[in-house]
Amino acid sequence: MATTDLTLEQFGTTVAENDTVLVDFWASWCGPCRQFAPVFEAASDKHEDVVFAKVDTEDQQQLAAMAGITSIPTLMAFRGGVLVFSQAGALPGQALDQLLEQVKDLDIAEVRRVAEEQAGGEEQAGEAPAQGDAGR
Repeated sequence: MATTDLTLEQFGTTVAENDTVLVDFWASWCGPCRQFAPVFEAASDKHEDVVFAKVDTEDQQQLAAMAGITSIPTLMAFRGGVLVFSQAGALPGQALDQLLEQVKDLDIAEVRRVAEEQAGGEEQAGEAPAQGDAGR
């Protein structure tokens, strides 16, 4: 499966309308990004049930800023419209495959329940939940 280039206009619908989405934030001048690109492409061939998307941070600066990208490459994984993984740095192929299997194995109902719980807590408390709260 080929990768998809995402723009600000497409990002929300792509994440919302697909079960599992893996997004690579990258730039053409970034050496580690160029080294990671073939790994990302190879994984897209193995995991046809996942949408593999790329965001060029130079072309899509507003999207990168909204996503809080401060270092590239950065990978984000979404499951059922919920961000479940975000990490800067390139992964080796085997680690990327393992990450994708873990994301696909998540109980989506539990992921949504925790996300709703956290969103409700943020609205009530006016602050983000502590790191340890995510595992409840």
